Amino acid sequence: MKRFIEGLDRHQATLFPECLEDWIKEDNPVRVIDAFVDALNLGELGFTSVDPKTTGRPSYHPSILLKLYVYGYLNAVQSSRRLEREAGRNIELMWLTGRLVPDHKTISDFRKDNGVAIKKVCTQFIELCRKLDLLTKASVAIDGSKFKAVNNRDRNFTKNKVTRRRKQIEESVARYLHQLDSADRQVPTEALLKKQTRLNEKIAKLQEEMQRLDVLEQQMLNEQDEQISLTDPDSRSMATSGRGSGVVGYNVQTVVETENHLIVAHEVTNVGHDRYQLANMGKKAKAVLQTDKLDVVADRGYFSSIEILACKQADIIVTLPKPQTTNKAKEGVFVKADFRYSPDDDIYICPANEVLRFRSHKRERNGLKLRRYAAKGCNGDGPSCAGL
Repeated sequence: MKRFIEGLDRHQATLFPECLEDWIKEDNPVRVIDAFVDALNLGELGFTSVDPKTTGRPSYHPSILLKLYVYGYLNAVQSSRRLEREAGRNIELMWLTGRLVPDHKTISDFRKDNGVAIKKVCTQFIELCRKLDLLTKASVAIDGSKFKAVNNRDRNFTKNKVTRRRKQIEESVARYLHQLDSADRQVPTEALLKKQTRLNEKIAKLQEEMQRLDVLEQQMLNEQDEQISLTDPDSRSMATSGRGSGVVGYNVQTVVETENHLIVAHEVTNVGHDRYQLANMGKKAKAVLQTDKLDVVADRGYFSSIEILACKQADIIVTLPKPQTTNKAKEGVFVKADFRYSPDDDIYICPANEVLRFRSHKRERNGLKLRRYAAKGCNGDGPSCAGL
């Protein structure tokens, strides 16, 4: 293998450093994790097992598990089993935990039993960032992310899913009955009798599934959002950006400071859209940053006149695009965004700089009075503004 970079012989003896400290550089992020967790008063934050029991098998100190958990968060290692594997082979984690390798059940139980305390740790981290002057700019960005739950799609039921599943069962039963009718018209044989037995068993199972669907449908209708998940009851079916795709999980709202990109507030919801989260998350970020006014940037999924008004009343300045609700622009017609409103004169100006005048007739549609406007002097070759 000439002219290539060659590796060492696998049988070559290697003298490793005498201590793990030599493998961790001074600017390694794990040193920050170690110093931050060691400075916390875990007992006051509410962590369990801070004081060890006098009997029984010794347990891991909560600081060890918290360091492991924070390391996994910073390095995108969420799984308890993966954290267990990394603790046994990752030099950084060996240094951080003192070569301790907790099993995945211990790691999972730590997260489950100390959820409230871990939230308080996030608050302590924000306080540290404030002391370091990392949260001086009162400007944030809000967005939501879909997090998949442990609940499989087949264990989640909505109206459409129940209807679709019931239709599939009815079609399968009809197909099996047709096969039984065909078998009755044939000469009885041993193979035919076995086939009939199998078909009857399948029909019986489908009938049991139909009864199960009836029970699940009743439970589903009793829920406020008419949806249930059997494995993870709090998770919900949500649409994603891909066409025809979806996920059973949670919608995690995150507020990020725009200068240093630090997360200052978060909340887990099981509502699939972001429309009613703008004011709530904006107020949380404002309280964390301890500022009188706040600039918020969000995408069009947060657009809601009620939410924008609530933000204005809370001294939160919102910047977000308005969703396009009409396809008139593709038809060559001006839409409302093309018109300019003059608040002093209470009039609209069309793209041809003409004042819109009220067209005399009115008509009713869906119980609402609609007024048609037209602009004087807009009868050129360009798009018409009569569709406003």
